[in-house]
Amino acid sequence: MTTSGNQLKEFLDAKADQYNRPSFIERDPISIPHRFSQKQDIEIMGFWAAVLAWGQRPVILKKADQLVTLMDGSPYDFILNHQESDLERFLAFKHRTFNATDALYFLHFFRQYYQKNDSLEDAFLPTKPGSSSLAEESPNLVTNTVEQGLIAFHDRFCGLTDFFPERTRKHIATPARNSSCKRLLMFLRWMVRRDDRNAVGGGVDFGLWTRLQPSQLLIPIDVHVNRVARQLGLLTRTQTDWKATLELTENLRLFDAHDPVRYDFALFGLGVEGEL
Repeated sequence: MTTSGNQLKEFLDAKADQYNRPSFIERDPISIPHRFSQKQDIEIMGFWAAVLAWGQRPVILKKADQLVTLMDGSPYDFILNHQESDLERFLAFKHRTFNATDALYFLHFFRQYYQKNDSLEDAFLPTKPGSSSLAEESPNLVTNTVEQGLIAFHDRFCGLTDFFPERTRKHIATPARNSSCKRLLMFLRWMVRRDDRNAVGGGVDFGLWTRLQPSQLLIPIDVHVNRVARQLGLLTRTQTDWKATLELTENLRLFDAHDPVRYDFALFGLGVEGEL
């Protein structure tokens, strides 16, 4: 690594530590799953909060909070034990392009899934590790990632039943369509990264899952991360798509191969605070 590369690493390390603190939680969608202690509650509301995470953060938090209320404050219990009549309360739910049809299918998916599985992590495990991918088109980019797991999850989610509403597909991104998969990668960061909760500044991400590793995570590119990464020369691809996600993550792996997505805090924080 060059001198300038070392300087950039030191800068990003410091900024990651600065922004990876419990004070970050309050204004972020991750505050929604942080209300819960049971693993399944954290998974359900973490997933839902991540999927709804576009637009202004106060509105995102309000809508995610509304979902918690609709599920009587106990998402996992509601998922498994609700009656058909309980679903009527979701008919008025809407957030941007996410509507009642989508909400009802999410509930159906969760119920079918958790009746057979203990953790949502299983749904993100790849089924065909040797299959072709966009990463394989660029051999210099990292391939031991969550890419195949994201593709598998999309297929599982959209293929669970015969009455899958096609309109709901747009809410579940997949690398197979060259999407950057920003929201799903953010959710995976929450579930997989393992902060030391006893350390100063630790405790933002949950680290609930163990079969997926932090080294496999890929950076979620939102508008702040996108802008700062380009200013720092970490991202050059014109389109903000899956290949851009791979490029940025590979550059961050040069700084920390075991936990490249820790720099999400640095890039996002620099963007929000306008430090660059």
